[in-house]
Amino acid sequence: MSLTPPAAVIVLAAGQGTRMKSATPKVLHRIAGRSLLGHVLHSARGVDPERIAVVVRHERDAVAAHAVELEPKAIIADQDAVPGTGRAVECGLAALDDAVQSSALAERDERSPLQPIDAGLSGPIVILAGDVPLLDAGTLAALVESHSVDQNAITVLTTILEDPTGYGRVVRDADGQVAKIVEHRDASPDELAIKEMNSGVYVMDSEALRSALARVDRENDQGEVYLTDVIALVRADGQAVRAVVTEDPMLVEGVNDRVQLATLGAELNRRIVTEWMRAGVTVVDPSTTWIDGDVQLSPDVTILPGTQLHGATTVATGATIGPDTTLTDVEIGENATVIRTHGSGSRIGKGATVGPFTYLRPGLDLGERGKLGAFVEVKNSEIGAGSKVPHLSYIGDATIGEETNIGAASVTVNYDGVNKHRTVIGSHARTGADNMFVAPVRVGDGAYTGAGTVVRRDVPAGALGVTTGNQRNIEGWTTSRRPGTAAAEAATRATEQPLSPQAQAEARRRQRESAPGDDPTAS
Repeated sequence: MSLTPPAAVIVLAAGQGTRMKSATPKVLHRIAGRSLLGHVLHSARGVDPERIAVVVRHERDAVAAHAVELEPKAIIADQDAVPGTGRAVECGLAALDDAVQSSALAERDERSPLQPIDAGLSGPIVILAGDVPLLDAGTLAALVESHSVDQNAITVLTTILEDPTGYGRVVRDADGQVAKIVEHRDASPDELAIKEMNSGVYVMDSEALRSALARVDRENDQGEVYLTDVIALVRADGQAVRAVVTEDPMLVEGVNDRVQLATLGAELNRRIVTEWMRAGVTVVDPSTTWIDGDVQLSPDVTILPGTQLHGATTVATGATIGPDTTLTDVEIGENATVIRTHGSGSRIGKGATVGPFTYLRPGLDLGERGKLGAFVEVKNSEIGAGSKVPHLSYIGDATIGEETNIGAASVTVNYDGVNKHRTVIGSHARTGADNMFVAPVRVGDGAYTGAGTVVRRDVPAGALGVTTGNQRNIEGWTTSRRPGTAAAEAATRATEQPLSPQAQAEARRRQRESAPGDDPTAS
């Protein structure tokens, strides 16, 4: 049987979350790359509701803005000063009714000005708490389907706990239907012995909900409008209220403090990692591997210990990531290798190698078979296929062609204190060690630069760029300027001993090599 989408989902996100002890609203705390509210909205979208309403109050603007960012068509409902989940749902339902009426009015004015408009929302409504991140769309779909098949007025998602302290108890009648839900504070000793607890996840018929909410009072221990009170009222009206029991209590576990946030974060990560292993990904050490919910991995990817994959990171078949690597919003091509690297907002081409100890900043595009070696930092740069930056270099705001080698300890000097400038190095170029490319500057295809060169002017294709001068040796400098040091004593001992014929020949050879006219391109 195909799933009939609910008319709406109401997400309750108005609570203050005082036990979090945080300036950040509870529902905006994050695990697995999404806020708690983000996880709930993600699951809500999975049942394809016609409308989604988010009820807000504490830090209203921040929560509302985040909800609309994640779900642009979300209806924001403001809870007033009346406390309780029942009041929150009432405010959400009122906002949904207003939206339905506005939509119907606009449609009537366009097609038939005399057509009467609907009173409000009709059909099943899914009600969710905004702090239950592990609840998945599949479980919600099963709940919605059970509600439809059994023709219930209300369907409650429940679970069994050995210690349900603090949770509402599900009281059933003789035929197994839910007679009422009693909050822990208001439960009798017999009711406290019940182990079936209310998850706070419901599917409710809109008319039954609307009617019952109008009759709910605040006669309870906390003086709140309890949503759970609608259960007994709907049963008293002769309508069916049934429960669907999940055997996985973690699915309906809420977050109230930092301990629960960490516990559910670890559990969600365990489930994500397990799912990827079953899909063909090798995870060498699941206990030290963290993968966000939006990460995408292909079969035959290998994840080594200490790896964290965040955001919209994607890893293609055959790639190896780690160990000790953290990537956020990075695209990794087939058979690439990324070792001990921290990176974000970058693309690594097929067969490329990165690391160890490499820093990838946003805007990097490394081509196929490219290489970024040890202690290299790159940002906002395109590096062509087969090109290499092997070690100890900074490449920023640069374009490097194909099959080019950048010598060790090279820097693109891209910032003049006000503006950023671009360095362009062509294909099949060879740049010497310890080069400074003072942007804006271009090095042509097939060009070379000498070791220690400061490139301030363009180097034409096929040319050699050099800024070296003749070496000058100041004899006796150490003994005169650093007397008494170990270096001075060593120099004294060395100069007091006559040179052998072989050493004299070697000295003459080195003197000839340092004379003007030598090839200074060694790197």
